[in-house]
Amino acid sequence: MSDRQVESPNEAMTAAYEQTISNYWGRSGLGQAILDALKASGKHLEALTLDDLAPLDQFHGGGKAATQRLAHLAALSPGTQVLDAGGGLGGPARTLAVEFGCHVTVLDLTEPYVQAGEFLTAHLGLSDRVAHQTGSALALPFPESSFDVVWTQNSGMNIADKARLYAGFHRVLKPGGRLAFQEPMAGPVQPPIFPVMWARDAASHFLHTPTEMRELIESAGFRPSAWDDVTMEDLQSSTPDPAYSIQRLIMGDDLLAIRDAGRRNRDEGRIVMVHAVFDRPAPTQP
Repeated sequence: MSDRQVESPNEAMTAAYEQTISNYWGRSGLGQAILDALKASGKHLEALTLDDLAPLDQFHGGGKAATQRLAHLAALSPGTQVLDAGGGLGGPARTLAVEFGCHVTVLDLTEPYVQAGEFLTAHLGLSDRVAHQTGSALALPFPESSFDVVWTQNSGMNIADKARLYAGFHRVLKPGGRLAFQEPMAGPVQPPIFPVMWARDAASHFLHTPTEMRELIESAGFRPSAWDDVTMEDLQSSTPDPAYSIQRLIMGDDLLAIRDAGRRNRDEGRIVMVHAVFDRPAPTQP
C-alpha cells in the first residue's frame, strides 16, 4: 500500500469546489492587462504610485479608502507581520506595506491573481515587503503563531465552512495577535438579489448574519475589539468610471447588472458590510 496521503471525500469535494471558484474569478494575463489599462488612461508606467494602481488592484467594496479605514481600525504599526488571506491582486497588501510599514504575505486561491500580484509588486519595487503565494484559506500553509495580524477583505463570501476558516486564522495568529476583516453579511431582508460580484446565484453564495458571524468567530477563540457597520458610509466616493476599474476588467458586460443588484441589496437591507477587529487573547499568566 502506498504511503501517499489519500484525500477524504470531504477534502476532494472541497478541492473540486475551490477549483470552481478559482475558475469563476480567474483571468489570464491580468498583470499586463492592468498595465495596458493604466497606459491607455495616460499613466506613466515607469512612475506608478499606489493611487495610480488603486482603481485596478483594490478589488473590494470601498476601494483603497476602505483598506485605509480598516488598517486604522486595526491600529496597524510598522514591522507588523500580516497574512492577507484571499488578498487577490495585492492592492491592500501594498497599501499596508507602503503606508503602514507592514510586511505582508498574500495568499490567494486563484493562480492568475497571484501571478498578477507578483508582477505588480515587483513593478513597484515592493517585493522585499510583500510576498505572494497560491493556496487555500481553508488549509493555510503556515506554522502556528506565524503572524501578528490576519487580514481579509471581501474574501469569505464563497466559503461555506466558516468555522474551519476562522479556526485556521486563529491557529496562524500569534497569541495577542489580531484578526481584521471587511466582509459582506446577510441583512435582515432575504434573499439577496443576484448576480452579486462573487456569485451568479445562491450555489456559491455563503453569507451569515452579523449576529451569526460574531458568535462563530468568538467560538473560534477570538475576542471582539471593534465592530462597525459601514454599509452606508461613503466609501465609494473615489470609485472610478467602470471603464477604468478592476471590476470592469474582470466582470466585463456583467458589471451593470451586478452594480444594479448591489444597490438594491444595500438599499433594501439584503446585504450589509462590516469592518471588524478581533483579538486572539494571549495566555493568562499564572
